[in-house]
Amino acid sequence: MTHAALPPDDIHPRRPLVAALLSLAMPGLGQLYNGGLNRALWLFLAFVAISVPGVAIAALYVPSVLMLPLLLASVLLTLGIWIGSVIDAWRGAARRSVYTRREWQVSGVYALLFLVGNAFILSLLVNTMRDHMVQAFSIPSASMEPGIVPGDYLFADKRYNCPGCKSRVAIGDVGVFVYPNDRTLYYIKRVIGLPGDRVTIQGHRVSINGRSLLHEDVAGGGRGVASEQFGAHVWQVQWSQVAAGPDIDVTVPPGQIFLLGDNRDFTTDSRQFGTVPLSDLVGKARQVWFSWGKDGIRWGRLGTVVE
Repeated sequence: MTHAALPPDDIHPRRPLVAALLSLAMPGLGQLYNGGLNRALWLFLAFVAISVPGVAIAALYVPSVLMLPLLLASVLLTLGIWIGSVIDAWRGAARRSVYTRREWQVSGVYALLFLVGNAFILSLLVNTMRDHMVQAFSIPSASMEPGIVPGDYLFADKRYNCPGCKSRVAIGDVGVFVYPNDRTLYYIKRVIGLPGDRVTIQGHRVSINGRSLLHEDVAGGGRGVASEQFGAHVWQVQWSQVAAGPDIDVTVPPGQIFLLGDNRDFTTDSRQFGTVPLSDLVGKARQVWFSWGKDGIRWGRLGTVVE
């Protein structure tokens, strides 16, 4: 006596919605659900390669005029790969009305791959870039006006002040550092004195080793605006009060730096909290990549190089 063959239990149609949702969670996961291992791998690698390294390249390695176009291109390509992965997964599942499921294709495996891809690979790449290459910071205060204003979002180059780094700390750099009185906070100020330098401040005039930084005075409306210069580096500072603080005469200790805000009457800097260890200087401000004010996006500030 013979029996009719029954369809095996492991034959299941692919569900387009499930495939699309899996790729929405992580590009390539829906393709894996559809049985396309190579397709899944290449989509995920392309997503990772364009998203995180694309931001680092735009922030660090291209001329300032190209930073915003390259950053925008990286974002659009990343979104394109993500959306394309979702559409491709949907279509691929719709074509597989009959599909033999592998033994490993269970929900636990997809959850594990999602965790590995997002919590490990992407997080590791993002953390490596943030810790050693570039980090974005937002500016909440007016302490660095007129060059940097509240609502600016800027990139800081972290290949700076470290063994083997090409960029060394120099007077005039705008540095991001750990605030001495609260090590959970980052401050941004301008480097004025290096180890061994004698910094003197008389009124609004700042001198380093007896040499005044004053380059050009521009006065108007009760607000003082001036250009300061050290070497080829020129930047602007401002103050709003006629009276200045007490005179300062300090020699920067070994392994320390002296920092000032550019908005000299509305900043907390080395005049209040003293010199800062060089080891607490974590990055050099490079370029404004976004800026938001009361009237919305400040389009004119996008791409502004920090002088």
